Amino acid sequence: MSSATDDLRAQIAALRIEVEKELADSRERLRYTLKRGRATFDRETKREHRVLRLGLLRFFGNTRLLVALTAPVIYSLIVPFVILDLFVTVFHAVCFPVYGIAKVRRADHFVIDRHLLAYLNPMEKLNCLYCSYGNGLISYVREIAARTEKYWCPIKHSRTTTDPHALHGAFLDYGDAQAWRDHQDQRRNR
Repeated sequence: MSSATDDLRAQIAALRIEVEKELADSRERLRYTLKRGRATFDRETKREHRVLRLGLLRFFGNTRLLVALTAPVIYSLIVPFVILDLFVTVFHAVCFPVYGIAKVRRADHFVIDRHLLAYLNPMEKLNCLYCSYGNGLISYVREIAARTEKYWCPIKHSRTTTDPHALHGAFLDYGDAQAWRDHQDQRRNR
């Protein structure tokens, strides 16, 4: 592995630490703490949040008609989401132990907590639950796909993609036939 790649990984690790510090500063400014992974607001902040909650009548009254008409289209995705979740979860449970691939922790990808915010009305909470599930599922599926790709075909693409997954940087260089053959031999010998 090149030292330039190692330097970049070190910079990424430093940036992650910086992001965590920024998040801690935000928690302090917005007056909540994390207890066992769950946000807890003080009583005064909760009261202020409830005051800012928009009632359902005003919420729907402020919604553009075309936006409301697209709701069934958006929510219809729940069916393929659940089917995808089911199939990928079964694939993960059955195949990863056979391949010797480390399992993906579902809880690392599904963070469903925004519906607990006191300033959201019931419709906003439902929307937040839906988006949290959908985006958590995509993150979970992406990680399972990335680990599967790392096992079966860990070769970088010939050109850069918009947002490669975290494992892609350690893949074999495109066109490095000897590295590929060595990888295949190592995988078979495992």
